[in-house]
Amino acid sequence: MHTSDARMLRGAAIPSAVAGVVAIVLGALLAGTKGAIGAGLGTVTVLVFFSISVVAVSYASRISPQMMFAAAVFSYIGKLLVMLALIAAFSDATAWDPRSFAFTVVALTLVWLGAEIRTTLKAKQLYVDPAPSGQNAQAQDVSVQDVATPADRSP
Repeated sequence: MHTSDARMLRGAAIPSAVAGVVAIVLGALLAGTKGAIGAGLGTVTVLVFFSISVVAVSYASRISPQMMFAAAVFSYIGKLLVMLALIAAFSDATAWDPRSFAFTVVALTLVWLGAEIRTTLKAKQLYVDPAPSGQNAQAQDVSVQDVATPADRSP
């Protein structure tokens, strides 16, 4: 995992985990033990699902930049299918409070996304290649006339 990806994961997971502890306490206060269990399951769900995305995209970035989008899309689709299967499997479960679970998932998703945005904005990471300077700049300077395009059919 790249250091920037690890920074992103820490920058989003730590605030989300803290918010998860708050959600568990609120779930316990508002809905008792079942509320705490529901909030705990919601916390684990959000942390695991979003961490999977970061790890998948980070791994795919080692292969090629084009694979990053595919990894993001397929991890999203996979998580969506897993979530639908879990909802179907546990639709009649009475061991936890579904309202606490749902509020925790929504709240922690917002916290994770906000923390990810904040971490991204604070990172001083270049998103374009800087222009070369010095003698290498003159050697690498290519004029527009020297570049062949697919439409150029001259010999």
